[in-house]
Amino acid sequence: MPDIYFEKVAAKMMTLYSGTTDPFSHRCRIVLFEKGMDFQIQDVDVLNKPEDLAVMNPYNEVPVLVERDLILYESNIINEYIDERFPHPQLMPADPIMRARARLFLHRFENELFTHVKTLEGAPKKAEAEKAREAIRDSLTTIAPVFSRQKFMLGDEFSMIDVAIAPLLWRLEHYGIDLGKAAAPILKYSERIFTRQAFIDSLTPAEKAMRK
Repeated sequence: MPDIYFEKVAAKMMTLYSGTTDPFSHRCRIVLFEKGMDFQIQDVDVLNKPEDLAVMNPYNEVPVLVERDLILYESNIINEYIDERFPHPQLMPADPIMRARARLFLHRFENELFTHVKTLEGAPKKAEAEKAREAIRDSLTTIAPVFSRQKFMLGDEFSMIDVAIAPLLWRLEHYGIDLGKAAAPILKYSERIFTRQAFIDSLTPAEKAMRK
């Protein structure tokens, strides 16, 4: 059965297996629409995952990217591959030093923000959920002053760092996180991302419903 499945997948164009409310899948959808290349999105019901998903990803999670005989999982790895495969517009810095710094940002986001996003995306107890909200609120408030000085995370150009954090910013209200007045710069930054056409196109109906 797996061999037959892979044979069918390999004949298709680049395909993203994506959860309609999954923030990590959302990252990949943003990048695909920023690039403007041909691709298809296969929605996956994360509450009733198809058996084939575990064949493609040993962690049985979305997102998964399939292109010919290549299968990738983990959103940041998928996005770097897409960025190198389709270099225009470039989302990772060309300079090696800046690219290394960008990867450090991505690493910090995973450890300081998205580990708590995973908690909120699960079925946490009340105390666990509030602890996760507080950790996200504190981390975002700490970096908020950056956006008083520059348009995006790395300066004037939209980059992979903005892609990585955007799904969280979109879901703040959905997660019950109020940043307060001290984080006003990050809210303005969020609106700069949310008005990008690629971001608008990346939203599923379920994600649009997350914000009033």
